[in-house]
Amino acid sequence: MSLKTKNPALLLIDMQEGFDNEAHWGGNRNNKDAEKKIKHILETWRKLQLPVFHIIHSSQDPKSPLHKSQPGFKIKDELKPIDSEPLIIKHVNSAFIGTSLKEQLTTQNIQTLVIVGLTTNHCISTTTRMAGNYGFNTILISDATATFDRKGVNGELFSADVIHNTTLANLSEEFAQILTTHTLLETL
Repeated sequence: MSLKTKNPALLLIDMQEGFDNEAHWGGNRNNKDAEKKIKHILETWRKLQLPVFHIIHSSQDPKSPLHKSQPGFKIKDELKPIDSEPLIIKHVNSAFIGTSLKEQLTTQNIQTLVIVGLTTNHCISTTTRMAGNYGFNTILISDATATFDRKGVNGELFSADVIHNTTLANLSEEFAQILTTHTLLETL
């Protein structure tokens, strides 16, 4: 059975210009072409007239690149909502906390979610975990997500690839099915 017949919703999470400031987030971002893959998925979704939800982060810290007063708050031009695609603004890592996302999905009888965006170990992981816990059939796209290097609690440096891959490993099977962009598009 084609994934398309399940009326899957595409969640684009935090596709904001503020993430272009790699140094602020830890540097050395992986999956540098994630936006290109997300754009390809988004174009396919629109062509198939499947539901799309844009979710952005509104930091409460005025110094954050994702604060509404900062230029980085803006959604990247190539991934902006069109027509009636909902824009949901969140203030924490989960797209479900303090937003109408779950209600909108329930109202539209959407049970399958495809998640893309930034960053793998923060908002993507938190939203994916909650989606799985809420009982959604959740699909996370490995090459349409990305993250940055992180400093460990003992000062050691973990590369973006290690952070990304261990986050995917933690989410796989228990919270979500992990697919590549190519595999996702083949299932439609």
